[in-house]
Amino acid sequence: MTATAAPPAPPFKGEDIGRPPRRRRLLGMGREHAVYWTVLVVVALFTLAPVVPTLVQSLMDRPLYEAGGLFTVENYTRLFTEAGFGRVALNTALFSALTTVLALAFAVPMAVVVVRTRLPGGRVFAAAMQWPFFISSLILGFGWIAMYGPAGFVSVWVRDLVGTVPWDLYSIPGMALTEAVALAPIAYVFCANALRRSDASLESAAQVCGARPLRVLFSVVIPMLRPPMVYSAILVFSVSLETLSIPLIYGQPVGIEVFSTFLYHHGLKSIDPDYGVMGAASVVILVLTVAAVVVQAKLLRNAQRFVSVRGKATRPRRLDIGGLKWVAAAFIAVYLVFGALIPIGGLVFRSFTLVFTPLQSPLQTLTVENYERIFSFASYVQSITNSLIVSAVGAVAVSVLATAAVMVAKRSTFRFGRAVEFLSLAPQAMPGIIVGIGMFWAFAYLPFGLGGLVQGTLFAVIVGFSVRALPSAFGSVAPAAMQIGTELDNAARVSGADWLRTFWSVLARLVTPAFAGALILTFVIILKEYSPAVFLASAESNVIGTTMLELWKQGNTGSVAALATLQIAITMAFVGLAGLLMRSKATEPSKEDDHA
Repeated sequence: MTATAAPPAPPFKGEDIGRPPRRRRLLGMGREHAVYWTVLVVVALFTLAPVVPTLVQSLMDRPLYEAGGLFTVENYTRLFTEAGFGRVALNTALFSALTTVLALAFAVPMAVVVVRTRLPGGRVFAAAMQWPFFISSLILGFGWIAMYGPAGFVSVWVRDLVGTVPWDLYSIPGMALTEAVALAPIAYVFCANALRRSDASLESAAQVCGARPLRVLFSVVIPMLRPPMVYSAILVFSVSLETLSIPLIYGQPVGIEVFSTFLYHHGLKSIDPDYGVMGAASVVILVLTVAAVVVQAKLLRNAQRFVSVRGKATRPRRLDIGGLKWVAAAFIAVYLVFGALIPIGGLVFRSFTLVFTPLQSPLQTLTVENYERIFSFASYVQSITNSLIVSAVGAVAVSVLATAAVMVAKRSTFRFGRAVEFLSLAPQAMPGIIVGIGMFWAFAYLPFGLGGLVQGTLFAVIVGFSVRALPSAFGSVAPAAMQIGTELDNAARVSGADWLRTFWSVLARLVTPAFAGALILTFVIILKEYSPAVFLASAESNVIGTTMLELWKQGNTGSVAALATLQIAITMAFVGLAGLLMRSKATEPSKEDDHA
């Protein structure tokens, strides 16, 4: 009996191993490319929507929404000749430069002594330095006026004690000091993070050569902080260039005008707004902020000289600076107590009094009438509700978009991935008030009457605030995505998964903590934001910040204090709850560990 040959195996009809499965193609391209292009278009619209209308309006002889406009440069001529813009530019330059210098003078020494020296109460100071970031400069300004203004609680006490008040808030130095206290935590975080990551071998080498702790600080530690100092200086300068709150509530009573208040008074508060001059002034501010970012890149082009984190890094050792540690602790305590704690505490206390003056004991006028007034007027309650809605919806939308942009820019082969990254980070060079003005014109220019449906709605406010928060969300997610090894992507692709399946099956879970962090960060940023809403909101879509500005102009300081206290309480509750949830999630044992 002879063996018969087995029939040949039929050809394998399934998909070849290592090749992505065939899927329906959209417009001739795979679904991953459809996602790439969608993300690019959405991010481009977010970034360019406020910029393009602003540029066009600056060159038009009439508002964008009027037909028959002609291109002209007359707006720039009138801006620099008729509108008194020279004084405005000088005030802005002085205010921004002084704010930057003061913020760095506060932040850099505090970061060095907290992170690199044996400072009494160092952990408490490190945690306390983070909290001013969660309070908007608008609220801090109200608190400073309540305590250090001409009729402030502390000012009257000092005048009675020494016969005069040695400071004047209603001046450019007073404005800069308040803004610097509000922005110093930004510079502190950049410098502190750099110090925590750096290698201590350079310091050890200096000590071996006989350098004392102070010499090590001034010769090694501080010079290595040049990159974070430059980055934070440019960021603080850009923020102070466009801030509206402090210049408005401090400068308006004494006639000090800067870029932001110039746009505010000549645009929103003008009976006959000159949109051409507004557009030209907006372009000038935009050019200045972009120039600041370019200068930053030039200064850091040789950043490799400051690299101190190597493969065999050692843990930084804290230096003992002797008795100076008590001086440093006192310096930080003065900043925290007099810069943040007393003004915020005074503002909160003001919310529970009818009259807040040292001429009469505030304990005699304790009341909850300010809160009753807030909750008895529907418009005030609506502003609180609007802030929560805008913050929640905006945080989710921006975090999702930022995560998608990070994946396309950092974890794909899309040839325009760098463009996605650039467009996602570009709004950090856009002042908030420019975003508000630009989106106002962009919505007004929408075809088919859509502008009338969008203007003044919560949707418009959410879009404006989201543009401002996009760079922060992108920066929060990007480091986590870059730390994930590419072998995970390659393994999924070899198994037949395309880019989108790889993201959902592998990368999504790994970036979930970063996504949660972006949610928390953007919620807080949007909650304390207000400047775009000045031009985008209506009476029905006001948020807490714009409502506080209106109440302050009416002289209703009690209601302002109550609203500010409510915003602080909401922020603290959200950040605390989010921290507890993330901590419990991190420490919760997995099911696999339980089974093991």
